Amino acid sequence: MRRALRLAERSFATPNPLGGCVIVRDGRLVGEGYHVAAGRPHAEAEALAAAGADARGATAYVTLEPCAHFGRTPPCSQALIRAGVARVVAAVQDPDPRVSGRGLAELREAGVAVEAGLLGEEAERLNAAYFHFQRTGGPHVTLKVAMSLDGKIATHTGESAWITGERARRHVHRIRGQAGAVLVGVGTVLADDPDLSCRLPGTPRQPLRVVADSALRTPPESRLARTARRSPVAVATLPDASPQRARALEEQGVEILRIPADDSGKVSLDGLLAALGARGVASVLVEGGGTIHAAILERRLVHRLLWFIAPRIIGGRDAPTPVEGTGAARMAEVQNLRDVRLRRFWPDLLIEAVPA
Repeated sequence: MRRALRLAERSFATPNPLGGCVIVRDGRLVGEGYHVAAGRPHAEAEALAAAGADARGATAYVTLEPCAHFGRTPPCSQALIRAGVARVVAAVQDPDPRVSGRGLAELREAGVAVEAGLLGEEAERLNAAYFHFQRTGGPHVTLKVAMSLDGKIATHTGESAWITGERARRHVHRIRGQAGAVLVGVGTVLADDPDLSCRLPGTPRQPLRVVADSALRTPPESRLARTARRSPVAVATLPDASPQRARALEEQGVEILRIPADDSGKVSLDGLLAALGARGVASVLVEGGGTIHAAILERRLVHRLLWFIAPRIIGGRDAPTPVEGTGAARMAEVQNLRDVRLRRFWPDLLIEAVPA
C-alpha cells in the first residue's frame, strides 16, 4: 500500500483523486499503475494492463475505493472482477456519492475478498483536496511560501529569483501541475511578470492561472496575458472595473471574472473561491506576495501551508516578507498550526502544516 501511495503522488488527475494501484500474486509484484490525468485510465486499469493474466487470483492494493460508475472511463470495480482478482485492499472509501461504498459492495457481491482502512489516514491526507471538494463543493486552498532564513521573499529592490534551490522549485512545479488553479495578486504580476505554469517535462495538464486584480492593472503585454491562449488565464476583478481594460485582456484570450467586493472594496476572496468551486476547481495553490497571503490568512481560507525556508540571509528592513497586512495585535490572536511535518529538499527545508 505504501508503494501504491507513492505511485499516486505522481498523478496529475485533478479534479479526480490521485490514485495508485499495486497488484501482487504469490508474494510477487505483477502490475502497478497510477491515474496519470483526468480522462486517462484509472490506476486499477493501468495496473491490470501491466499484470495481464497474472491478475487472476491476485491481490490489488488501491489507494481509494474503486469507482463503480461510468464517467470518462469505465468502472474499475467491474474491471477488477473481470480480471479475476481474488482480493482487494482499499486504503479509504471514496466520498463521491456516485461511489461511496458501491465499489466495495460490487466486489463483495462478485465474491472478491475486500478489506478497507489500511493506511487510510495517509491516503486521506494525500487526497485532502479531493475529499474537501467532495464534502464541501469548495476548493481546498494551499498557501505556498518560499523565504530566506531571515523571513524575506525578495530583496528590497524586488528581486526574488531564486530564493530556493532547484529541488524545491521542481517540487513546487509538481504541486502546480496537481492544482486546479494557481492564484496570485496583481502585485505579483506587476513585480515579477510570472508564468505560473507547471514546467515539468511531459506534464499532462496545466492549472488555471488566476489573478486577483480589483482595478484591472494586469498588463495585456504581461507573460500571463500573452500565453492565455496556450494555457487558460482568468483575471478576477470588480463588477464595475474598466470595460476598456477588460476588453484589452479578453482580446489576448484572458477570461474576466466579475466578483463582488469585500468589506475593504477589493475582490472578495471568499466569492472568488466560491466561483472557482462552482466551475469544478477542486484545489487552489496560492503563491503570490505578502498582501494576498495576509488577506487569505485573515479570512481563514487556507487549509494547508507549504513553507519553504532557504539557508540564505537577505536582510533589509524594507525587503518584503511573506505575510504583510496589519497582523495580530496580541499573541492570543495568532494563527497556530497543527500536523506539522518537515521535509528536506536540499539545501532547503519545507514545513508543511495545517491551520489549527
